[in-house]
Amino acid sequence: METKRRVFSGIQPSGNLHLGNYLGALKNWVELQDEYENFFCIVDLHALTVPQDPKVLRRKIRELAALYLASGIDPQKSVVFRQSRVSGHTQLAWLLNCVAKVGELSRMTQFKDKAQKGGAEAASVGLYDYPVLQAADVLLYNAHLVPVGEDQRQHLELMRTLARRFNGLYGETFVVPEMFIPPAGARVMALDDPTAKMSKSSPTPASYVAILDEPDAVRRKIRRAKTDSGTEITASPEKPAITNLLDIYAAATGRAVPDLEEAYTGKGYGDFKKDLGEVVVETLAPIRERAMELLDDPKGLDDHLEAGAERARGVARSTLHDAWAKMGLD
Repeated sequence: METKRRVFSGIQPSGNLHLGNYLGALKNWVELQDEYENFFCIVDLHALTVPQDPKVLRRKIRELAALYLASGIDPQKSVVFRQSRVSGHTQLAWLLNCVAKVGELSRMTQFKDKAQKGGAEAASVGLYDYPVLQAADVLLYNAHLVPVGEDQRQHLELMRTLARRFNGLYGETFVVPEMFIPPAGARVMALDDPTAKMSKSSPTPASYVAILDEPDAVRRKIRRAKTDSGTEITASPEKPAITNLLDIYAAATGRAVPDLEEAYTGKGYGDFKKDLGEVVVETLAPIRERAMELLDDPKGLDDHLEAGAERARGVARSTLHDAWAKMGLD
């Protein structure tokens, strides 16, 4: 019997999970479930790289678990768990720290961007080092594929470098993972600024549609989304706002952008956005309702996460012991 290739991905339990997270990640994860062996993680340790309110973090961890399950991730088919409940993540991160180079981490653009805001000197060591923990997350499960957005390409390349370097120094230990970018909806831009990615930590609620937004709030946000000059509903580099909205429509419905352009020939932005609002409500409302039901049973959510962590520990333990032995720590 042929073994399935393995997929690992995770989301931080911070901010508000939004339409872009659903169309770019969760929807695609659901579709991967029958074809691959999947490890879908709530990366709560990564959330600690910036200060968190403990009460809010606890709530957000459960909220994220509910949204995973409500989106259609089946804990019988996929391993759904919390990163912090599998100690192998941090243990392997230390081993990888010892083969990673300071120069490599210093070149990570995400750290440079985030550190610029408060100054690199004041940034946490965790924020600087988090790409190594991210590498450990994936290599610990010998995942073949990592579904990530373009903004994570540099981190994935570091993962691949660390896997190859470790294998070169100590013998074949880790699978060198590959990037998996879904064909549609991988990069949803902000509703108020189509040059910036939709962000779950944005201080401007109008810039994103949260999965847990009420249907009327969803319609209002889409109605008020920025549009370009002119009236034609066509995708082009000169029309980033309408291109973003067309991409959202296409990813939510499975229709091709050229089909949508044809369907809206001669119609205005108002008609298009009204229809798009309904499409987005139709996409998110069932997930929201199911997530609310799941959140009413916190113990049930915790039990799902613990069962997933137990399965993850079994796989992680084997990889970690292999790495220990190769380094002479057995």
